[in-house]
Amino acid sequence: MALHGLNIAVLGGGIGGLAAALVLRARGADVRVLEQADAIREVGAGIQISPNGLRVLEALGLGQGFRRISVPGQAVSLRDYRAGREVLRMDLSGLATGQEYRFVHRADLIDLLAGAARDAGVQIRLLQKARSVVPGPRPEVQLCTGDSVHADLVIGADGLHSVLRPVLNGPANPFFTGQVAWRAVVRNTVGHPNEAHVHMGPGRHMVSYPLRGGEFVNIVAVEERKGWVDEGWSHTDDAANLRRAFAGFGGMVPELLAHVSDPGLWGLFRHPVAEVWHGQGVALLGDGAHPTLPFLAQGANMALEDAWVLGDVLARSGAAGLDDYQTRRRPRVSRAIETANGNAWKYHLRNPLIRGVAHLGLGLIGRVAPDKMLHQFDWLYTHDVTRP
Repeated sequence: MALHGLNIAVLGGGIGGLAAALVLRARGADVRVLEQADAIREVGAGIQISPNGLRVLEALGLGQGFRRISVPGQAVSLRDYRAGREVLRMDLSGLATGQEYRFVHRADLIDLLAGAARDAGVQIRLLQKARSVVPGPRPEVQLCTGDSVHADLVIGADGLHSVLRPVLNGPANPFFTGQVAWRAVVRNTVGHPNEAHVHMGPGRHMVSYPLRGGEFVNIVAVEERKGWVDEGWSHTDDAANLRRAFAGFGGMVPELLAHVSDPGLWGLFRHPVAEVWHGQGVALLGDGAHPTLPFLAQGANMALEDAWVLGDVLARSGAAGLDDYQTRRRPRVSRAIETANGNAWKYHLRNPLIRGVAHLGLGLIGRVAPDKMLHQFDWLYTHDVTRP
């Protein structure tokens, strides 16, 4: 069943929303993206696109363009915090044939998706902040301007604070994980290789990897603490606080952090996966349905997968396919989220003896069975939502 003549409104011009717009437009739908900002952009952060997410970009015809703007990941290197000594190396060349793992600046991926969407005939309307969504045979998006938008289908790809999610599920009750994260992008003055480095220390860890041809380095630094900041991406912090929190770290960490100014800071919260993903004429996608912590690098990848599956079920079965969409997606995203939830403590071991034993064990695995750690994620990376 093609989607010709179906009028679809997508709330949110992020990765998931733009990918969904492209998928649905390719199947014949008339698509409008309603974005609350005054421009389609995403501020200063890197993301990791694993093979499962890259397959969607390739299926959208964006593989070559994406490779031009991204950096090929060669390895994931787990390191002890004191001197940056490598504990375990996962060589990404060990991925299955044809699989790639890449690093990209989020803004560059947004630009790629937005350009492709406009070229395909998707309408992108800016300054369209949604106040509420009313499901129904002809669902309505009520805007903060007082205007309304009607469509045959409304897709809530509006992120963590989705206006559609509470309509379908009631108020959310997230809880603070006891962790905060700083994010920054700095010049690559340390010769950072095309690898993701995870420096593991007591109660904290820092991830770094290159962006934009290796000219820049993306930094995500996580610290356990009792106090917290409000959830969101709009907070900034004094870089001195970040450097103080990671003062005991060695290797390339001190020089990287020396170049940070005005890092983003946010509290990390756990949200349950939404019980209900769709209603009459409406459906959730991405973080609106399943927010995830940044410990498996799957937020963008899961949104890309959602977009493809949503387009597939609608093209096959129309609105009746929304049940199949949730059935196909919910178990997989739940597994990814639970895996991410379980990762942070492994990086934050405080007891020196326990940490030493754990690192020795990781090093032994790396020497005896170097592919063992990498292939534990085969269920995640080899999955291909674009195949019938």
